[in-house]
Order: sequence, then C-alpha cells, then structure tokens
Amino acid sequence: MSQHVSLERSDQSVTTVQHMSFTRRHRLRIAAAGLVAVGFLAGCAKDAPQDTWQPAGTNAQTIQDLQWWVFAIAGVIGVIVFVVVGYSVVRFRDRGQEMPEQSHGKPSLEIGLTILPAIILLAVAIPTVSTIFKLAKTTDTQCVINVTGQQWWWEYDYPVQDGCMPGGITAPIVTSGQLVMPTETNVLLRITSRDVIHSYWIPRLNGKRDAVPGRMQTLRMQANQPGIYSGQCTEFCGLSHARMRMEAVALYPADFQTWVANQLTEYVAPEAGTLAATGEATYIANCARCHQVNGLTEAGTDADGNPTVTPVLANPDQYLVPGAAPNLTHLMSRNTFAGATWDLLTEACRPTVWDASPEDFGALYLQGVTPKCLNEYQLRQWIRNAPAMKPMYADPLLAGPAGGKLRGMPDLGLNDNQINELIAYLLERK
Repeated sequence: MSQHVSLERSDQSVTTVQHMSFTRRHRLRIAAAGLVAVGFLAGCAKDAPQDTWQPAGTNAQTIQDLQWWVFAIAGVIGVIVFVVVGYSVVRFRDRGQEMPEQSHGKPSLEIGLTILPAIILLAVAIPTVSTIFKLAKTTDTQCVINVTGQQWWWEYDYPVQDGCMPGGITAPIVTSGQLVMPTETNVLLRITSRDVIHSYWIPRLNGKRDAVPGRMQTLRMQANQPGIYSGQCTEFCGLSHARMRMEAVALYPADFQTWVANQLTEYVAPEAGTLAATGEATYIANCARCHQVNGLTEAGTDADGNPTVTPVLANPDQYLVPGAAPNLTHLMSRNTFAGATWDLLTEACRPTVWDASPEDFGALYLQGVTPKCLNEYQLRQWIRNAPAMKPMYADPLLAGPAGGKLRGMPDLGLNDNQINELIAYLLERK
C-alpha cells in the first residue's frame, strides 16, 4: 500500500512538472509572438519620416507601384508556405509510425516545384528590371546638384547653370545638411564621396545610390509638394555612421528662386561694437581655418605698414583628412547642423516648419532660424566639445598616419564668453 501511494505521488509530481514546463513554454510562445507583433507594428508607424510606403514624388511612386504587389505576392506565398509547413509538422510528426511514402523520384512533382518558382521569379524580375531602367533615366532632368558624402555629413554644390529656375543659377552655391530643390522639377543629383563609400537615400523621393570615392553616380530626384523629407546614409561608413543624415527641402519654384537669391547675397559684417562683431574676430581666430564664410574679410597691414583688407579663406585640406568642412555662409538658413543630426530649431518651433501646409511651408522655411527659435543648448554643446556629441576621431593623438590631420571637428577648448560671441555671430549668417 505504501509503495502504491508513493508511485501515485511520483506520477503526480511528474504530471505537475510537465504541466509547469508546458505552461512555461506556452508563455514563452506568447511572449515571442507579442515581440514579433510589436516589431511589425512599429514598422507601420503612422508618423514615419523615412517611410517608403508614403511616396512624395514620381520616382518614389514608381517604386511604390512596383513594391506593393511584389510584397502582396510574397505575402501570399509566405502564408501558403507557413500553412503547409505547420500542417506537415503537426499532421506528420513522429508518433512511432512507419516511414511515410517518399516523394523522391517523382519527376512530375520535382519538375513542377522547379517550374513554379521560376515563373514567379520571372513575373517579379521583368517589371523590376524595367523599373530600374526607368529610375536610372536622367535625360529629362532640369536642374543639377552635386552631392558629396564624407565622414559624416553631406555637402551640396549648385554649379552655375541655366536650369533649376528661370534665368538659371549665376554663381556657385555651397551648403550642407539640407538639399534645397524646386518642386515638380526633375533634379539630377551627381553623387560622389571624399573618403569611404556612403549611400544616399531619401525614401519618400527615390531609392538609394552609393557615393563611391573617385566615381560619379547619378540619381533623379523630384518632389510633388513643398516640405522636408528625411534621409539616412545606408552604407556603414565608420564611427558616426548612425549620425550621418540628410534632408531634402522642396520649395515651390518661386520660393526656390527666393532661396537662391538669399544664398547669393553679399556678406554683411556685424555692426561694430556688438557681440556679433566680437564673434566675427573669434570666428576668424578659431573656425576660419576649416569653415568658409563667403565674403568674410580681415583688416591688416602690408609689409610697408599700409592698411589692407584681405578675404578670409578656409584651408581645410591642411587640417582635415577629407579636406573639407561645412560651409557656414548661410548656416541659419538651414534647420539642422552637424550632418543633419541636431536641430537648429527648438522643439517648440520645429513643428511650425515641419508640419506646415504646402502653401505656408515656403515662407516659414525662408525665415531661417530666429533668435527666439534657436536651439542654443545643442549648438552651444557642439561648439564646446563636438567629439563628445559625435565621435569623429578628432583627437590629434588618434589622427593616425594622415600627417596629423583630423577626421572631424575637434574640441577647440573655447570658454563660455567665446561661445557666446560665436553664437551671436552665427545667428547673423542667414
């Protein structure tokens, strides 16, 4: 009797352990399914600035017209495969039964399972190749912008040309972070790199294009409506790859003409005796060796002691590995800085521009950054110690075999007064 009771208790213990194990596995399955669902839904966020499913131009719409039915076909096939696999796993799981009949050696089944995927792949490949050639077309472009990637920001160079707007662009324009373009215009981007391979991608306007040193890649860009469209470098390019972003700003043609005119205005020195005037001297002493401000001059004397006024020209090739730094001539006409990683606008002012209607966007963007809306905290932190915000191998001791040159903006060791002066000066760079 005692032995019988002991066996019953043992069986109960085993049953309890099995039940607990089953419950634990069941909970793990539910948790895994929940994580998958959360990940899937996170990718379907409504307010996603880099959403390929929300095209804003003809090129992106062409990609959308292709991808929606390709994904639909892939989804149907995926469901069928999972159902068949699930059914097979449950229906034919090992119960100690005899070996089931094998399908090997049935030519009709093997040939069918070879031809069917080939037909599906062919049905996808033909329109895909056709779309690739369609997107590669550049003979219908009306405006040219040179795009140069480097660690870790994008430079935009508008050469002298007859396109882009009536009368064309009469003098070169160099800016960074934000590509500004007219709406309803096919823009030809000529993309290259100064150092390593980068990849230029603004999902709502077109697909990706690699920026390769020594090569010129072309990409056609077009936007239907005014607004700001976010992008991201999609080729791992070093330490701060994740902080190498870009934005395309689309303006109505009339607003784009205003932007071009603003970019070509002559330099106006700060009023004497102001904090900005002191900041100009601080800028020349600390920043002008790498950053260019067009039209900036410096008073001096020649060998005979006569007063002279000479242009202040940056020489980043002497200090930086890529040989270039962002042009700051009209810094406050942009919304971002440091590779479009941080906003020049405060959190309160940013939605006013970003969420503006197409009719209001141009006027709001062309206002530039005002003292009231300046994100002074992050700009101050950047000037104080840029490498702490964006790792860039900017320590002279880590510069490597590049002749002591830096790869990024170093810590200049400026004090609070100098930073105040620089911010006052930069605020006038519109």
